[in-house]
Amino acid sequence: MKKTLLRVAICACLGANCMAQTNIAVEADQLEKQGRFKEAAAVITKAIESQNLPSTEAKALAFERERLERIKQDYSFTRETLYTALKESVKDLTPAEYEKWIKAGWFDDREIDGTLYFFGSGVSNLYFRHPELNARRLKAKNPVEKERLTLESVRTIKQAARAEHTPYVLPRKFHVNMSVTADADAAPDGEIIRAWIPIPRRYPFQYDFKLLSSSYPAKSIAAEDSPIRSIYFEQPAQAKKPTAFKIEYEFTTRGVHFELDPKEVRALGPGDSDAKRYTAEAPHVVFTPEVKELSAKIIGNETNPMLKAKKIYDWLSDHLLYSYALEYSTIPNISDYCRSNGYGDCGQQGLLFITLCRYNGIPARWQSGWNMFPGDTTNHDWTEIYLAPYGWMPVDPYMGNYAMRYITTLTQPEKVEIRDFYFGGLDHYRMAANSDHSQALTPAKQSFRSDDVDFQRGELEHSGTNIYFDKFSYHFERREITTPQ
Repeated sequence: MKKTLLRVAICACLGANCMAQTNIAVEADQLEKQGRFKEAAAVITKAIESQNLPSTEAKALAFERERLERIKQDYSFTRETLYTALKESVKDLTPAEYEKWIKAGWFDDREIDGTLYFFGSGVSNLYFRHPELNARRLKAKNPVEKERLTLESVRTIKQAARAEHTPYVLPRKFHVNMSVTADADAAPDGEIIRAWIPIPRRYPFQYDFKLLSSSYPAKSIAAEDSPIRSIYFEQPAQAKKPTAFKIEYEFTTRGVHFELDPKEVRALGPGDSDAKRYTAEAPHVVFTPEVKELSAKIIGNETNPMLKAKKIYDWLSDHLLYSYALEYSTIPNISDYCRSNGYGDCGQQGLLFITLCRYNGIPARWQSGWNMFPGDTTNHDWTEIYLAPYGWMPVDPYMGNYAMRYITTLTQPEKVEIRDFYFGGLDHYRMAANSDHSQALTPAKQSFRSDDVDFQRGELEHSGTNIYFDKFSYHFERREITTPQ
């Protein structure tokens, strides 16, 4: 039986009390697997209300109950509503074809309290997992411009890095407006809403953050080297009015390109002790038997750390499919979810890459924030690996996957060129707020996080109660300003 976050917490307790809580976890887990969500929630609620639980176990159970509600929000389509959405997207779709796709398992679905529900991004994921259907896609975007700009950006950064003999080149300055807005009914009138909004942390490729304005005075700003950098606000809710937290800032970022030579790469030494801690297991980074088996398949007899990491990167680029993700907080082991399904979004692919690298002794960690590529601004996750003597460098597994599986208007050598660039390279359209996953906010959040792995969309709470994603909206808008000299 796979470990859930709940069972990890419960197994920390001892004696008869531990046995009792384990039984609750097993019963609730079995009910969830059977699609009996209401009954699972009732079992958990009864255990919590018995008041016989240590606070740690009660909190773990409360999160498990919350997780059930989050899963239900992810699976928002019924059989009928998904078909209606697909009819508006897929040319000449018939009921018989739709039923065939369901039977073939083309959609993520869950049985929840007697009804079969489908994942809310099922329409988009259909095209990612079955690209051949793009020929029948109504209102499809033309990929030519994005693919051309991607190749152009890659070549420009490489040329500048080689000319200037530095991996950090072509600084660009951006102006950003970001808002996180709590719904009118997100908190009772007069209660203080606590808000955390991501901002750029300092990196060798990212600097000169300047806060220009904010809708309310900031209570605190995390240190520039924080692994999860945020600006924090408090503001009382007003009856029947949304509460909007807005910030305006500027920062500078550079393109990155490391010229790597595997003959120069050495084993980790005493001077690399800080990096070594990123070879350990962590939440969602677990060396399961399946991970070990996959690693052996990919790595073979290779011993060079750089070539090991590149083999992992290339394999994921060639074999994974992209898919919009379930909320991370609902998945017990994200890297295994991606491995076992053969698909995942940028963060899920990144965590699988991190896991495989760490298992092979290659320090690897999370990096995330926003992708600001022209015409494609969205939150985004990627990774870093540490290779001595080069140090930390970016690797974006999603971009390798995008290049090899989804680019359609470039030649095969051009696709490989893009893939290879993002192993040790990064475009200058990034805002990076995080340098590790599953980190704690400053000041600490009193309630459950809406996303307990990543931090890009913001976090809200009131009176120790989380305000989940269905109760707030977020918006990120950027424009490039004068390029620094």
